[in-house]
Amino acid sequence: MSENRRVYAPDFKRKAIELSNSPGRSVSDVAKELGIIRATLDRWRREAKEESGTKKAFTGQGNSRDEELAKLRKENADLRETNEILKKAMVIFTQRSPR
Repeated sequence: MSENRRVYAPDFKRKAIELSNSPGRSVSDVAKELGIIRATLDRWRREAKEESGTKKAFTGQGNSRDEELAKLRKENADLRETNEILKKAMVIFTQRSPR
């Protein structure tokens, strides 16, 4: 991901969605006016629609998918480390000669 990613406040996102839903205003015009690309505004509109009623839209930096992905990546790294430790232990125990 790009390090130059811009972060917008939840209030800004909500206002942008309100403006784009106003009669007589196109999504493209609102996006240009606000200095964002249309795809970003479309994504915000889609996320707000999907999460309407749950009050989870724009609650913070990133979204729940990002949090879940980070959690799964950490769990994956932990499992890989555990697997490597077990492999090394198996080599140690199988190399010993019986007494």
